Amino acid sequence: MATHLITGAGSGIGAAVARRLHARGDELILLARDAGRAKELAARHPGARTLVGDLADPDRLSWAFDKQSMPDRLDSLLHIAGIVDLGPIGELRPKTWHQQLNVNLIAPAEITRHLLPQLRASRGHVVFVNSGAGLSAHAEWGAYAASKHGLKALADSLRNEEHPNGVRVTSVYPGRTASPMQAKVHSQEGKEYVPARFIDPESVATTIVMAIDLPPDAEVNDLTVRPGK
Repeated sequence: MATHLITGAGSGIGAAVARRLHARGDELILLARDAGRAKELAARHPGARTLVGDLADPDRLSWAFDKQSMPDRLDSLLHIAGIVDLGPIGELRPKTWHQQLNVNLIAPAEITRHLLPQLRASRGHVVFVNSGAGLSAHAEWGAYAASKHGLKALADSLRNEEHPNGVRVTSVYPGRTASPMQAKVHSQEGKEYVPARFIDPESVATTIVMAIDLPPDAEVNDLTVRPGK
């Protein structure tokens, strides 16, 4: 039975992945931003463990983890949580930049740093759920795209550094996916949100599970998922 730590398990792609892995009997450790959220996630996935740590405040993650029981073994670390806030660069204030860089880039780096010993011991797998914005940036997506371009760099560097230790690293680049984040994007864009027009989170979950289920002699480095309609 494999053990997975998942961020963003409360909704969208993260929730779909958590459901899939829980249903097949894998052990889950779900990261929550506060104790209340941790209780909700534990109730949704009976038997799962939770960790509390606020991705929006990565400087305090080390303090939070030191006060909790960390896993002794970890087969995969799945970075799925993310936030988005659109706006032209000429109007974005530092707070908006910091929020997205903290959650989308710095927190994943800090969590990975803490869990590398466990991942090395199990020759485990790190998955970063990135975005099409991590490959090209469009107008008003500057801060989000910068955080996701940085996430690609983090994944690529980590892959080269940890290859000798047997740790595999995969970046997944979904196109627009039907999720609460997508609803927020459409609200900011002033557009009608029709979930059926976008990728089902379950489809992205399928690609993530496929990547972590590959035998140890193979590794998916980069996986792009686009709407099929």
